[in-house]
Amino acid sequence: MDTANLTRFTGPVTEMSGTTSFAEHDPGKARLEAAIRTYRETLSNQRSGRAPIDRGAICNNLGNVLRKLAEREIGTKRIEEAIDAYRDALTEYSRTRSPLGWAMTQNNLGAALRALGARESGTARLEEAVSAFREALKEYRRERVPLDWAMTQHNLGIALRNLGERETGTARLEEAVAACREALRERHRERTALDWAMTQNNLGNALAILGERETGTESLEEAVLAYRSALQEYQRDQSPADWAMTHNNLGNALQKIGERRGSIPRLEEAVAAYRSALQVYRRDRAPLDWAMAQNNLGNALAGIGERETATTRLEEAVLAYRQALQVYSREETPLDWAMVRNNLAAALQRLGERGTGAAELEEAVAAYNDAVAVFVAGSAINLLEVCWDNRDRAVALIAERTE
Repeated sequence: MDTANLTRFTGPVTEMSGTTSFAEHDPGKARLEAAIRTYRETLSNQRSGRAPIDRGAICNNLGNVLRKLAEREIGTKRIEEAIDAYRDALTEYSRTRSPLGWAMTQNNLGAALRALGARESGTARLEEAVSAFREALKEYRRERVPLDWAMTQHNLGIALRNLGERETGTARLEEAVAACREALRERHRERTALDWAMTQNNLGNALAILGERETGTESLEEAVLAYRSALQEYQRDQSPADWAMTHNNLGNALQKIGERRGSIPRLEEAVAAYRSALQVYRRDRAPLDWAMAQNNLGNALAGIGERETATTRLEEAVLAYRQALQVYSREETPLDWAMVRNNLAAALQRLGERGTGAAELEEAVAAYNDAVAVFVAGSAINLLEVCWDNRDRAVALIAERTE
């Protein structure tokens, strides 16, 4: 029987972006909606000639509030409105008359376009975001406004990484790494500790994806160093969400190194990183993050279990996948549900291969079939092919044992 590696699906890296915002703290949704009404009333009064205002600043601020509100909503309507507001601001802010206001608005426009691009399947919006950030950098020059320059380099790096994820080559990912490293020339731990940590995390994300496309582990090892640098500043008691997010990302990079090298110590480190993330990602407060980390934990445990003769780790992996499936549902999160069903099936299959019966193998086939149905409906051809291959191996082993 073929016992080649079974493919498992890992949750994505997570990120933060730096933007010029209207406020340091995120107010409640009601306050954001009230601010939108106020800005729109002010613009309406200006059009009627009742109140002279700095129209560019009001449009920019309106865009900021709309973009902040969009972070709390699923659709794209608010982000599209934010893009319109920033473009209105740019009709008032000319590069020659107000170069820094123009650059600030280009940066904010880029952030909105990137957020919209992340929710769409194509690359057009992400390309526009890259262009906007590069426009901003024409006036946000390092020698003139070093921290604004660094913030925009950071944001450019995120947009380039998003593009690189959707393209087959590595050029965009290499540009993303370079942009993050540029940002770190001004974002120093001693002066801007949290910004430094944020860029270290996003540098790690770009390096981790680049490393997935390379045959060695050099970029992945650099990603691990970047994440661990970020964790020098992110403390669980002070910034728990960032601390957990970076531990999850660290776990992903360690897991890939462990799988590629066949290194149980690296996989054990990945398990520890995911378990750290799960100290913060609790099901009652952050169910989707909790489920993602449970899935990733299951993958690391399964990787160890495949390399050990005992079945304890494989059994722990099965438990972690079942935990994730308490949150992921076929109705609400079909792709995530299907990927975890595939991962569960792979762990059950490994357990079944080491036994003599067929119960675990039959459960594995049923889980693969669930995943196949979702991948077919969603036209997820690359995921479908992986799942078919895994299922065919389990079916063949059942056939051998029932002959």
